[in-house]
Amino acid sequence: MSKTKGSMEAEISKVLTQWEKDYLGRGSVSVKTDILRDMIIVNLLGVLTPAEHSLSKTKEGMLSIKRIRADLIESGKDGLIDIISSITGEEVKSFHTDVSTTTGERVMVFKLTANLEKKAAK
Repeated sequence: MSKTKGSMEAEISKVLTQWEKDYLGRGSVSVKTDILRDMIIVNLLGVLTPAEHSLSKTKEGMLSIKRIRADLIESGKDGLIDIISSITGEEVKSFHTDVSTTTGERVMVFKLTANLEKKAAK
């Protein structure tokens, strides 16, 4: 039986929240996942600590947070790709992410080799 689009989106949100807690030491406040054609778009709110919010008030601080957060995610990228592949059954072609030091949110985009939205059960 194929998974529905909604069930995959919910599972990805749940598993990525747990990954954040296990790998980064804390999770986001909320997570929303959307499957759109061959992309999985994950929006994580509240990923910055209060100290990072304070540090982001200067340009140097903002760049430092972005660099450190990018390095942390990059070091765990293989685990993230494995999670997405195991939930969707599709190969991840590329992965993109950025964190906003203004809003404290992170966006992750997983590009797949196939159109998952078409393949998902209705």
